[in-house]
Amino acid sequence: MTALTAKVTDPAPPPPDAHAPKRRGVELTLLAGAVMVSVLGHLYVGLATTGHAPRLAARYAGGLAAAALLAHLAVRFRAPYADPLVLPIAVLLNGLGLVLIQRLDATTPGHLTAGDQLRWSALGLALFVLVVVLLRDHRVLQRYAYLSVAAALVLMLIPVFFPAVNGAHIWIRFAGLSFQPGEFAKILLAVFFASYLAANRTALALTGRRLFWKLRLLPGRVLGPILAIWLLSVGLLVLERDLGTSLLFFGLFVIMLFTATGRIGWIAIGLLLAALGAYAVGTFEPHVHSRVNDWLNPFASIERGEGPGQLAQSLFAFGAGGLLGAGLGHGHSFLIGFAAKSDFILATAGEELGLVGLAAILLLYGLLVARGFRAGLALRDPFGRLLATGLASIVALQVFVIAGGVTGLIPLTGMAMPFLAQGGSSVVTNWIIVALLVRLSDSARRPRPAQEAAE
Repeated sequence: MTALTAKVTDPAPPPPDAHAPKRRGVELTLLAGAVMVSVLGHLYVGLATTGHAPRLAARYAGGLAAAALLAHLAVRFRAPYADPLVLPIAVLLNGLGLVLIQRLDATTPGHLTAGDQLRWSALGLALFVLVVVLLRDHRVLQRYAYLSVAAALVLMLIPVFFPAVNGAHIWIRFAGLSFQPGEFAKILLAVFFASYLAANRTALALTGRRLFWKLRLLPGRVLGPILAIWLLSVGLLVLERDLGTSLLFFGLFVIMLFTATGRIGWIAIGLLLAALGAYAVGTFEPHVHSRVNDWLNPFASIERGEGPGQLAQSLFAFGAGGLLGAGLGHGHSFLIGFAAKSDFILATAGEELGLVGLAAILLLYGLLVARGFRAGLALRDPFGRLLATGLASIVALQVFVIAGGVTGLIPLTGMAMPFLAQGGSSVVTNWIIVALLVRLSDSARRPRPAQEAAE
């Protein structure tokens, strides 16, 4: 929360030490550990499910190591002062996701997805390298704020013209391929919000009529454009019944507005509006209403003699995992059904890795988000601060919404766990987010003489 309370109008932080260490050796060591954990998990799953090592284990290990090394070299030569933890955490989470999907493939032979996920992960890493190499200064993105928001709205509008999948118009299916354009829209909207709020930070923080406490009613000419864009994007998502992403965009908007103004009243207003919106949609939208009912009574289908639903199976999986878990390949979370590899993949982690393994995964996400917030705090320019905070908040909100849904804390939303769950669009988008965080952390940690030379 410390990162969120940093106003963009605060004085710039002192420049880093001119002799600040680059820590690329630390990053390489952590990457080696991340690759090793992923490869050992791959081998263990093969031994547990088939009794022998996977046939392509050596090729998998070599490919993962080569991809991680390529990403490291891109960071070493193009972003040498970047945070040394961001890339290894992403590689480890992506590797664990591949292991869990491979494990679930073993019990669903008619629906194998580990190969597709591996190819999407390779594409994501390739885009990571391209972003790190080609984007020398994150402030270049500020010039394309309105182009970004226009592209985001187009990406969100296109799926309306395609058939619904599982009740939501969020997919584009063409020539046997599926694509979720809304995943990329969240990065574009974060760029727009950061650019607009940074350009109008003085008016946002100091102007407007005081209502009560620390809340000011901002002038329409300042708040109007960004509010209109946000309402339009959320309206499109509601039309598509993609309520998980709607919640994500709403939270992103409130967090970045609070970061720009430092007015805690916006958090209170945001929570109130979120509660009212959730009540209205949960009451009048049948698809969401059924999910709310399942959340309120996840064992109702069992009482009716229809067997456990997805949420009930998920809760059973978490309960069966205990402290240390049943071990990879020894659980029964595949009984959740088609969503076991996407919405409910955390249930597999909870059952087979136990509370300890699940806590470790959530701590990795927490550390990734914290490093993003830390980069935002250290950046000197308002746009960079807001963009780093927004990108880190995207990851944080996704993890909270998904983990809360599969554990019964909040109703299910149908989103994908970053890096961990099956979903090509999701894993590619999250690799782009990691690349931008690497670039932002490089700017934040770069000593001022080196920064001026790079510019």
